[in-house]
Order: sequence, then C-alpha cells, then structure tokens
Amino acid sequence: MKTMHTTYQPGTETETQAWEAVNRVVFPLSDQDLVLPLYAIEWTRPHLTDDVFNPRLDMESMQFGSMNGKAVRHLLNESIERHADTAASDVFTVDSRHAMTVLSGRHVSLCTFFNAFPASYWKRWTNISSVRFSAKVHGKGEIALYKSSGRGLFSALDTIRVDTTRDDAAAAGALSGNAAPDDAAPGSAAQAGFSDDANPAGFETVETVLPMSGLIDGGYFWFDAKASNDSTLQFEDAQWSVPRRENMAASGGSSDTGTAKSTGSANTTLSIAITTFNRAKYCLRQLQTIAHEPALVARLDTIYCTDQGTDLVRDLPGFEQTAQELGSQLTYLRQTNMGGSAGFSRGMYETLKAGTSSYTLLLDDDAISEPEAILRAVQFADYAKQPTIVGGGMLHLDNRTVLYTQGERFDAASVWMKPSQGLDYNHDFARFPLRDSPERHRRIDSDFNGWWMCLIPTAIMKEIGLSMPFFIKFDDTEYALRAAEHGYRTVCLPGVAVWHQAWHDKDPSRTWEWYFFQRNRWICGLLHCPKPSRRLAYEMLYSDINVGLKLVYSALHLQHMGLRDILRGPQYILDSMPGKMAEVRQERQSFDDTTLIADVDELPAPAREFTILGTPTTSKAIKKSGLKAIVKALTSRGSGVKDVRPDVAVPADQAIWRSFVGVNSALVTSPDGSTAAWCKRDSALFRRQLREGLRMSRTLLKHWDQLSREYREADIASVDAWGKVFKEQTITD
Repeated sequence: MKTMHTTYQPGTETETQAWEAVNRVVFPLSDQDLVLPLYAIEWTRPHLTDDVFNPRLDMESMQFGSMNGKAVRHLLNESIERHADTAASDVFTVDSRHAMTVLSGRHVSLCTFFNAFPASYWKRWTNISSVRFSAKVHGKGEIALYKSSGRGLFSALDTIRVDTTRDDAAAAGALSGNAAPDDAAPGSAAQAGFSDDANPAGFETVETVLPMSGLIDGGYFWFDAKASNDSTLQFEDAQWSVPRRENMAASGGSSDTGTAKSTGSANTTLSIAITTFNRAKYCLRQLQTIAHEPALVARLDTIYCTDQGTDLVRDLPGFEQTAQELGSQLTYLRQTNMGGSAGFSRGMYETLKAGTSSYTLLLDDDAISEPEAILRAVQFADYAKQPTIVGGGMLHLDNRTVLYTQGERFDAASVWMKPSQGLDYNHDFARFPLRDSPERHRRIDSDFNGWWMCLIPTAIMKEIGLSMPFFIKFDDTEYALRAAEHGYRTVCLPGVAVWHQAWHDKDPSRTWEWYFFQRNRWICGLLHCPKPSRRLAYEMLYSDINVGLKLVYSALHLQHMGLRDILRGPQYILDSMPGKMAEVRQERQSFDDTTLIADVDELPAPAREFTILGTPTTSKAIKKSGLKAIVKALTSRGSGVKDVRPDVAVPADQAIWRSFVGVNSALVTSPDGSTAAWCKRDSALFRRQLREGLRMSRTLLKHWDQLSREYREADIASVDAWGKVFKEQTITD
C-alpha cells in the first residue's frame, strides 16, 4: 500500500517519527437514523452570524421598539436553521465501523462531535506539538483538512487530491496481461507492479502532519471528503495520531503505569467500575458492549461489576456467555445497597488493591457507551502533563443527538453547578452542527464531570482517597473539587461521551432522593467553601420556600432531616450510610404528596382544568409576583387537607410555584408521567416547617467553621474507611 500524498509542515516531525493513533474516525453500525449527525453530516455552505466577527455586538442590548420591518426580517433570517436538503443515505454510506463511501458528486463533513479532533484540549493539557492525519482512500475526489479557532472561525490547512481510478485501470490491465501504461505515475501501483492480491481493494494511504498552533482559546481539526462527479470516494481507517515520545504515562510522568500485558505492550491499562441496582438488563448490555470491542479489551484489566440489587445481573440469559468471553477480566461483586458512591468506590477500592491498573473508569450501568470514547479518554490521560481526571459528556438517551453538557463549573457562593462558558444545557447537534456552532469551538474548562462516565488515574486515588460516603448525589462534584485542591484538574473531553437518561423526567424533590441531594450539597459546601456567603444562607431559605410553594411538604421534612444529620458529624454520615435510604423512605411516608396514584380515576375529578397563567413578562415582574406568592403562602389560612376533590390537575411540566398560587389542593403528575400525587395545602404545617428550617440553617451557619474543619479532617473517604464498610456489607453466597 503506497502513500499517495504526504505533507510535512516545516519544523515539525520527521518521516521516521513513531505515532500513536488517539482519535480513530468511527461510525455507528446501529441506530444510524438516531445518532448519525454526531458522526458525519452532509457538507453545506458555512454560515456564521455577525457576532462571531464582531464581539462588540454582545455588549449591546436589542432595541426591539425601534426595529423596522427590514431589521425584523434580518433578525429572523439570522436565526433560521441551516439544514442539508438531502438525506444522509443520498450523500454517503457507512460501510463499516471505520469506513465510508461518499457518493459521486457529494460532499461530507466530519466536523462533528465524535469525529472532529479536539486540538485545543490536546494543546492545553498535553505537550503535543503536532498531529498526523492519515487515511486509506479509494476513488476520485479530495480530502480537505480544516482548523477552527476559539471564535469558531475556520480555515483550510491542506487539500489532498485523490485519484486511484487510473491505478485501478492499470492494475486491471496488468491482470489481463497488458503492460502498465507508459504514463503511469512513478511509484504508482501500476509502475510498482502491485497485484490485486497485494492490494486487493486498491486503497492508497494519504497523510499530513499539522502543527499545534493558534489553539490557545479553542479550536478543532477535521476533514471534509468530496467525491468527483464521475466517481465515488471511499475512505477507511482515518485517524488522528500524536508522537509516541510525548506519552507521559509511558515515561512515568502522568500516571502510575499498571503492569504491562503479557504481549509486552507498554500501554497503560484500566479497570472499569460499574455499579448497578435492579437494572440488570441495562448493565448486561454495558458488559456486552465492552466485551465486543477488541481494542478496548486489549487495554482492560478488570471490569468490577458491583451488584447491589435483588434483580441480579448474573441471573440473566446471556450473562454466562459474556462472563466467559471476558474471563478473568470480569469480577462480579455483591454488596448491600449503599448507592452509587459505594458502588463506584468499590470498583476504585478493588483497582487499588489489585495494583495493576493505571486508571479506573466509572461508568453508569444504564448508559449506552461509544467504546471509542473510552479509548480516547485513556489515551488522553496517557499524554496529559500530569495525572488528570478525564470526563465525558452526557448525551440524551431519548434524544440521541442532544448533548446535556460538556463541562460544568461549581459556584461556591450558592454551592450549585452551572454550565461552563455560559453555554446552554441541551445542545442539539442535529439542528446546530458543531461546524456551525461557533460557541462550541471555544475550549470549555470544567470543575467537575458527572460520573455517568469519568476516568480517574490511580495516582489521584492513592493520594486523595475514594468517594465520600454520600450514597447518591454530589459525590462526583465533591471528588473533583477535592482533586483540584490537590492540584489535579478535570478535563471534559469533546468526542468522549455516553448516552444516558436525561433529567427532564425526574424531580428529586418529589422522591426520597431529595434528602441526599440537599444533605450532600451542604456537606460539599462545608468541605470546599470554608467561608459561607450570604448567598448560601439565601439558598437554604430558597430551597425550603420553593418546595413549600409547590405543596411538597415531604421535601421540606427531608431537607431538615439532612441538616440535623450534618450536625451529628462526619462519622455519623459514614456509619449510617447502609441503612439511611430505608430510614429516609420511611420518614416521608406520612405526607400526602408521597402517595402516588397510577390510575387517576381512583380520585375525584379536579374542579377545573389547568390553564397556563398569564403571558410572558419581564424578569423583574416575575420576581415581584414570586415575592407576593411567598407572602400569601406565609399569611394564608388556606387548607386543602379536608378537600374532597382537587382544585386542579397540574401537568408535570407546569409543576412550578406559580401553578399553585391560590390553589388549596392539586393533582400533580410525576415527571415520568406514570403516576400522580394529590398535594394538599397545609398552611400551618408550612409555617412550622419554615421556622424549623430557619432554626436549622442558623445553627449550621453558626457552627460552620467548626463543622467545616471536622469534615475536612475526617477519615471517612479513605481507602481504609471504605475497606471496613465493604468487609461488613459484602454479600457472599
């Protein structure tokens, strides 16, 4: 197989440089109609809005009152989504996991979430100075390479013209006994006398080396492929490679390198920690996905599957076969249900005890993985300047092209999270492709990554310990903040993600999870916000008022229960973890809002139909009406405790405070739409709970310094502390 085109930028690498592929261009083999825009799209003419070219426009507010018809039309035109006019199947075909055919006269862009190379992240967090692009090609057309900037502007780097049709014709002539044509290109397959057996598909290699410059603020590398009008263009094994000599893990620079495989490979290895509770089918699917990816299995030490449920993964048809395929690379563990933090900590604990892995990948049982993303996370960690937590984004399981988030920040004042760079949550790459979303080309730095998928170096675990014994919620946030305080950053790497169930069908305030949500939030504050702000006191009060206005009095009770438990100290948090969920569930049972009805005909019909109140208004007006609602709730004598029928039925998406103003009882649909609860106003109870919340909050803030010191000095997240828990809670049978 010959090299058809090679470009070396002055001052970069030599032809003898050893390279390692770290981003292989991949395509989906299933669910293509749902996920393909994340991998490849039809090329369309670029369109960028004025603010990309003139950042001063971001400083100016819109003066809608002075806009004429022409200005309105211009504004609407700027907001029109640019879609390809043809179906993907009319533009290209996916031939295999690593191969594509661009149909004649068609043009494809690989500036997509999974196939653009996140060059700015490699520039910022590694020592890489250049990147090599290579691919095997066949047919006629061109491969064009591009680079974007942090502003989302992009420019052409190189154009590689492809034409193997002459070589194909010459090879066909040679096979039929004809000599190679006199004008055959020197070094071509015809001149070299390559036979069809030596190069059966007629593919040739193209490659080019690109310098890592102009990437401080952000930017990607990618390629577009265009077929000529009279031929298709095929490419396969396209990949982005980096110099092996800059691998920090191989030199002992960025992570504890685990024991090499028996093949003698110097590659690092990883263990994968999966914890599951009665999601057996999902968990088995995750195990099967990993087992069927040879490149991933080659880097794998062990999957630690910690089953904390009663519907056991091992009892499913297909588990035995998967277990046999993985062999010693699967360790199946059982322990009592102590939540995700205990399940993930068990995998981290076992990894440290085994002492052979450089990393532990925390992976949700009910997520759908892109195996290439796991390899990318490992290899990025190998090249990082220092041990680095590598996280992946979360794509929606029910809207597969929607990215929930790629990086979040922690706001110490409110002890809450927010998206990095002010970007919105829930970006749909089918509607707004990466190439035409300039804000997505800026490098997004993060404080933490959700544990739907997160790679943690062994070196970090050895130094800072395991997860806090939180059961669920805020364990991922706290761990990353703790790592940062020890000098270790978290990088949420584009092109790395899993599909996970989105949050829009969940409302923790209406479940037992609210206890852990609020308790762990304030413990996280004690650990990482040593000086409480006025905003923190406001947030505590707001949490009480918000759920109280929605008539969810069980949530108020759980919040105060969490505050009381915090005051008991860190050792209580650890010791109570195994039985705390059962206690929490029992505590909330006496409240009306916890009685869930699957068939609403079991209840009296609501007195009236729900209608959305009011029209859109200003933020100032909304705050004013919110304050009026609070005052009304605090002074009201209204009660729905003895109501014989609900005032109104409130749909799940409208279960916000304004829907309950003037309502004494409401039938409220759960976020997943499977049940409803009859929530009843109890003004006297609300006032008592609010007073209790204020008292507990004052106590916590009064003793904040002391409690902060106690929690930071406690040994409840250490390997030894967890070891004692696992010894007591492991189930053997």
